[in-house]
Amino acid sequence: MGVTFALLSMVCFASNILISRHAMARMPVDSGFFIVLGTNIVAGLVLFGAELMVRTTPFVFQWKESGLFIVGGTIGAFLGRRLLFDTVRLLGPARTSVFHSCAPVPTLVFAWVIVGETLGWYELALMAVVLAGLWITHPPQRDDTISRADRATLRRGMVFGLLTITGFGASNALRGLAMRSWNEAIFGALLGGTAAFLMQVLITRDWGRIAEGFRKGGRAGVLLYFASGLATMGGAILIITAMNYMEIALATLITHTTPLVVFPVSLVLYRNREGLTPRTVAGVLLVLLGIALLALR
Repeated sequence: MGVTFALLSMVCFASNILISRHAMARMPVDSGFFIVLGTNIVAGLVLFGAELMVRTTPFVFQWKESGLFIVGGTIGAFLGRRLLFDTVRLLGPARTSVFHSCAPVPTLVFAWVIVGETLGWYELALMAVVLAGLWITHPPQRDDTISRADRATLRRGMVFGLLTITGFGASNALRGLAMRSWNEAIFGALLGGTAAFLMQVLITRDWGRIAEGFRKGGRAGVLLYFASGLATMGGAILIITAMNYMEIALATLITHTTPLVVFPVSLVLYRNREGLTPRTVAGVLLVLLGIALLALR
């Protein structure tokens, strides 16, 4: 069951990476992110209401676990997910999916520190393998296959990508810790999504620009960000549920194998417009090798 939920979560997050590319072409992220987070809340409320109707045990609110879900959701849904959009914009969906697949690395560290899950030399060695694959994926200075994106943009995308997976890692550990004593995946995801939405409201200053983004995006932009919201909420609920059946690090590991979906789609549908080379593919294979060996531990 844990593997099944984690794989379904991976499909949701991979879909979001692909949807994001088209959504940002129609509406700025600053505006569209409100649609994503709003959709997270609405979808969470609907699913939680449906769960209350069919569940056989009463719902009991717990403050400590709720706080963990709120903090984890704020870090993951607000910081991590927001930076993920910026990473897609700067690096494209294929390279972004490589960063996304590396989230188990910081998750292992945070799960070890926060939850107490064991981190041994085997895991440390494979973390190095994954990071090496990530470095190989990033083209060298002499590589002219990325003429459409300058080096400064790529470096900025790398920074955003590293911050994204760090946020996801901390978020996964906190939510996994909450699931240890309170099996409320849907309500926990709803709390996190609501906290992220409130945080986005608090930091927004130029509301006129947000409204202008809604007008320019039109119906197509709204629908794409709405689909992104459904995908991210589904992915969040499924990965939290998977943590109830398996270790946090392993659940995250399977969930973040998004290149298995994103790379074939990017090559076929986008006709390799990102300039993916054999070097890029080799880096991705090394990343996936590290993740696969990590799963076998």
